[in-house]
Amino acid sequence: MPRTALLVSAGLLVTLLPLSSARAADDPAPAPATAPTFVDRFEGEVPFAPRPAEGIFTWGSDADDRPALQLTARSDAPEGEKVLTGTYDVSGWGGFTHEHAANEPAHDWSAHEGLRFWWEGRGNGRKIAVEIKDGGVHGEASELWTTSFTDDFTGWRRIEIPFADFRYRTDHQPVGGIDQVLGLTRMWGYAVTLPAGTGGDFAMDGVELYGRADRSRRATVTTDSAVHPVAEGDAATVRLTLATTGSAPTDAPVTVTYRTTGGTAEPGQDYTPVTGTVTFPAGTASGTSRTVEIPTLEDGAAEAAETIPLKLTVTGAEPPAENPQIVVDAHHLPYLDSGLPVQQRVADLLSRMSLEEKAGQMTQAERDALTAPGDIAAYGLGSLLSGGGSTPTPNTPEGWAKMIDAFQLRARATRFQIPLIYGVDAVHGHNNLAGATVMPHNIGIGASRDPQLAHDTGAVTAAEVRATGVPWDFAPCLCVTRDERWGRAYESFGEDPALVESMETVVQGLQGARDGRDLKDGDKVLATAKHFVGDGGTAYGSSTTDSYTIDQGVTEVSRQQLEAVHLAPYQEAVDRGVGTVMPSFSSLDLAGDGRGPVKMHARADMINGVLKGRMGFDGFVISDWAAIDQLPGDHASDVRTSVNAGLDMIMVPHAYKRFRATLVDEVRAGRVSERRVDDAVSRILTQKFRLGLFEQPYADTSGASRIGSAEHRAVARRAAAESQVLLKNAGGILPLKTSQKLYVAGSNADDLGNQTGGWTITWQGSSGDITPGTTILEGLRASGGEVTYSKDASAPTAGHDVGVVVVGETPYTEGVGDVGNGHDLELSAADQAAVDKVCAAMECAVLIVSGRPQLVGDRLDAIDALVASWLPGTEGDGVADVLYGRLPFTGQLPVTWPRSEAQLPINVGDTSYDPQFPYGWGLTTLTTVPSGGAGTLHTLGVAAAAAERAGADHEGRAAVTKARLLVQQEIGGHITAAVAGPFAAADHLLLTGRYGEAVRRLTEAYRQAHG
Repeated sequence: MPRTALLVSAGLLVTLLPLSSARAADDPAPAPATAPTFVDRFEGEVPFAPRPAEGIFTWGSDADDRPALQLTARSDAPEGEKVLTGTYDVSGWGGFTHEHAANEPAHDWSAHEGLRFWWEGRGNGRKIAVEIKDGGVHGEASELWTTSFTDDFTGWRRIEIPFADFRYRTDHQPVGGIDQVLGLTRMWGYAVTLPAGTGGDFAMDGVELYGRADRSRRATVTTDSAVHPVAEGDAATVRLTLATTGSAPTDAPVTVTYRTTGGTAEPGQDYTPVTGTVTFPAGTASGTSRTVEIPTLEDGAAEAAETIPLKLTVTGAEPPAENPQIVVDAHHLPYLDSGLPVQQRVADLLSRMSLEEKAGQMTQAERDALTAPGDIAAYGLGSLLSGGGSTPTPNTPEGWAKMIDAFQLRARATRFQIPLIYGVDAVHGHNNLAGATVMPHNIGIGASRDPQLAHDTGAVTAAEVRATGVPWDFAPCLCVTRDERWGRAYESFGEDPALVESMETVVQGLQGARDGRDLKDGDKVLATAKHFVGDGGTAYGSSTTDSYTIDQGVTEVSRQQLEAVHLAPYQEAVDRGVGTVMPSFSSLDLAGDGRGPVKMHARADMINGVLKGRMGFDGFVISDWAAIDQLPGDHASDVRTSVNAGLDMIMVPHAYKRFRATLVDEVRAGRVSERRVDDAVSRILTQKFRLGLFEQPYADTSGASRIGSAEHRAVARRAAAESQVLLKNAGGILPLKTSQKLYVAGSNADDLGNQTGGWTITWQGSSGDITPGTTILEGLRASGGEVTYSKDASAPTAGHDVGVVVVGETPYTEGVGDVGNGHDLELSAADQAAVDKVCAAMECAVLIVSGRPQLVGDRLDAIDALVASWLPGTEGDGVADVLYGRLPFTGQLPVTWPRSEAQLPINVGDTSYDPQFPYGWGLTTLTTVPSGGAGTLHTLGVAAAAAERAGADHEGRAAVTKARLLVQQEIGGHITAAVAGPFAAADHLLLTGRYGEAVRRLTEAYRQAHG
């Protein structure tokens, strides 16, 4: 699912030149009004660069929403010789930031009156938002304050904005807010949000601080929370805090008059009305607090939650951003009784809900797209998600828990206090969280052929995800990848549906028991089988999304092919009790049905008919990211088509208000039945009850200390080791010896970001040290041998015994990584040069770190050992473990390794099959390979057939494995089409339990190798 970067505010701020003003500890000396302090002159003194470097950078809801900036020499520049110019065409949100380097101190603006700059007006009447960041530990963990001006003039004009005009942002705060006080003593700079809609251009110059601060200093009254849940009969306590700009004592008294008024609770019946005044006298210290108590009354009746707004009128200071609201918790209603069966609780709650409340439960928004936190209650939202890279600030376990708890608190202000279900794409560990344990991507897990490993990696992921307050994971991907040109091929366990099915033990790792009884535990999450169905089979060139070539395209199959290849893994997932299913962006063109390509989000025959009907799926179906927008027709048509097709919850990241209203309209118009809505909401509520969210909506952080722990990283290290596939090992140069002098080169030897791939910290991932972990180079160095490292192989090669060249891809995901969309399967020129130089100078092992096979072509003869390392995650020590022989190579190819791109698509079972390495290929080390040729194969065949008849899977697999190792040794490097076909078929037969036939096909490959 496509994922945005963070919304503007999560990335705002600022590079500032050092300020010249100095302040005494108790009586700051304001800067003279005639001596402004420049923040930015746009003369080139600050580069275009993101944090942690000092610089100006752009952002937006997607790549197209980011403005293009440049410094332009202008004869009419108001300040200096250059101005900042830019063009923009913003559909969602976009703008630019001027930000400090991460290690720069904050700046003190408290001596100044405000911020001003020159703006070249276009006279278009558009609002331009200006934002500053205050307090916190750095610009990404500060408080956001905003204002705007109107471009209703032409030519240059100086815009002056007093700090008193900036208001605390209520729609988003990166750390959930700090103290709601514009202190001005720890400032991180400014950002400009450009208007959405019609594109345009702008020019800006001379940003500076001006004037001298008002000696009286502005005061603010804040409350401890916007929502105060309280049990019936208890008293709610609201804390009022006075704070001042610069933290100086107040020069004048501040009064706060309060009274309970409005809401759904009845005064005198549900609570005792209160009214009064709190006074903060002149000279009150900043940070002083007072409390107001609101008693509630117990009447013993069963009731939904009721609200008691507390209206505050502040004199002498700025009021809170929101009036606080007391919520008397729902009580004595059957759905709240955890002792009742889930089905009974669901039925009771559903019977009480309005159509609008039901529609809200079917709505999922991106957390950073909320226009205000109160929208959670106002629209009764059922779910929020973090897209790839959509993280709290700071991006820590505590930051996640605090953010999600704040969202859950807002849900307490609804009638039935239905908790949110929060979801993330934790596709190889809790990959959005810095410091989490990052596993190999699924293609590497498939290479391990180890179902227990798949389970264990899922269990670690679940534990780390749930410990941050997230109960729902959009994983695993059960796609069967059929074309290596696909940009998300590495999200698949492999090209064989039998292999994918064997790895679905990951569902139990994530969820626990098949009946869902473990879901309430603090180390389990709801899993999602995606993307239903056929996303791995789209035809190259069939995509119509952006510049994608294959992702989100069309899967053209017969019904038999659909059943055998793409549907089979979903029946396994349903049998394992998977809680949710996500349809694919792609279209299905089913031969003979006369419909042509139809988007999966509209295929009622597949979702209602096959998934929910024939397969018996009883969880709920969640759409992909804004996927209903790709359906033909208008928004109303998209809503009714998708919901009627069987979608239960719709991921509408930014359009949550519109979707909810439209769904209500469609039901009232009779185009969507309320019965269909009730079915959807029942399914959603069932999972919320099973997860225990009604009893514990807030984060259980008891497992947070295990996030990124040695215990968890040990699982990831084992996964990295088992995922390595040894394709060639001429002369047995692997395993390495610590006595050898090692020469290490290549672009991916010492790059953790490349090693972890896409879906790591951000949606697309990125190169570099993006999260804690160990690179392959670091793993090799820790192994005890003498290592020389030269990324480009420019260092002298003489005197070394063995070279290790680690090459491959840089991160990408989804259609952005499609071959033909700026990508191919060739090694880069730099990687090719490194391989050529090192392998010409010494014995060499080449490791390919990539999400799919790379074409090695004629270089294979010059390479002594070739390893498919896939994307091994954060634990490079695991790769070193097999290279140095602490563990054996045991991995096998989960996909066919082609000779050329012209062969694609190429898969096990194809009539024409002549790959460089067949599906299932994988040499071993530290293992005695059976000898005896045909005679041994005959004996193994008899044993395999007997094991098959007896249902002795362990013995059957062992016999086939011995036969495979024998045949591989006989084949050596002479892989022909006649050999490859039966060899690959044998691994498929092994996975389907046909052990005798598997050995027979291996014997056939052996005979073909003998000519």
